[in-house]
Amino acid sequence: MRTVSFPAASKEYDVIIGNGAVSVLGTETKKLCPGALKALIVSETNVAPLYLDKVRGELEKAGIEAFDYVFEAGERSKGIEAVAAMWNKMAEAGFTRTDFVVGLGGGVTTDMAGFAAATFLRGINVIQIPTSLLAMVDASIGGKTGIDIAKGKNQVGAFWQPSVVIEDISFLKTLPDEVFTEGMGEVIKHAFIVDPVLLEKLEKANGNIRDDEELLEDIVSMNVADKASVVKEDENDNGRRQILNYGHTIGHVIERDSGYTKPHGICVAKGMGIMIDACVRAGSLEAGEAERMKAVMKLYNLPASDEITPEEIVSGAMNDKKKRGNNISVILVNKIGKAEIRKMTPEEFMRFLSK
Repeated sequence: MRTVSFPAASKEYDVIIGNGAVSVLGTETKKLCPGALKALIVSETNVAPLYLDKVRGELEKAGIEAFDYVFEAGERSKGIEAVAAMWNKMAEAGFTRTDFVVGLGGGVTTDMAGFAAATFLRGINVIQIPTSLLAMVDASIGGKTGIDIAKGKNQVGAFWQPSVVIEDISFLKTLPDEVFTEGMGEVIKHAFIVDPVLLEKLEKANGNIRDDEELLEDIVSMNVADKASVVKEDENDNGRRQILNYGHTIGHVIERDSGYTKPHGICVAKGMGIMIDACVRAGSLEAGEAERMKAVMKLYNLPASDEITPEEIVSGAMNDKKKRGNNISVILVNKIGKAEIRKMTPEEFMRFLSK
């Protein structure tokens, strides 16, 4: 079992990673939430039948009365109605500021559980227990929480750091192959923007990491450390943290326009592929680097293209969180391991994509 420190400015916390890591939940609860009497476990219909009773049992052993809110699995549940139901559940149960929320599930779950915790009684503790690869390497860490609205993904939310994140690698065994593949979109993103060593490890593994528990734990730990190194410098996403959005400006538009039927990690991969091609056309990314990037995406069964047009991308990006005034923060990778933020007007972004 490994512990990676996540040094956010507002709250430093541990990310505990390993097979059977959920067994430390009771100990961590007593240490981090000593006055707690109640917890709301937020989960969804795919995950709850597998792990809800286990998590409830760990909490009850620590003397915590556990309540639960289980929503229909999928991005389309990620709205204000679900969060309002969580608030009401906690209010009816008499939760106080010493009580807490547990997010048990993938990225949709950890985003909503974190947002519910950030806003109930103006903020209570949240413990994240991610069950998907995407949530372990990205969604559950860093403190971004939120919900979707009709105009875009994660348009409403709050920065709210967890008290601890517990990543039980054994939970990944029950993931469908396509959900594991989706998570690789975020893993490979970290390799492209900050971690050439991670990229080499992925290439050496030749697409086979899922059945190697030690390798998988190592890769998850590297991703957590990569994200921590970026968030440490810019917790509130006004500067360098924006490089974590590589592929997301386009990916979010693809995801939204599909009615949230296309998986987030797949859409991010498509966005990265489109940006790789645009950088090659602009002459800023060498063809050999681009070929290497696309080869590792193919190795892990990720797409690198989409039929979306430049006009659709720019129109969608104007409603995205990455827009600042009349500028869009476009994330470029012109050399593996080195991402940059370039401010573009909509017209400049259109020309860049259409060149």
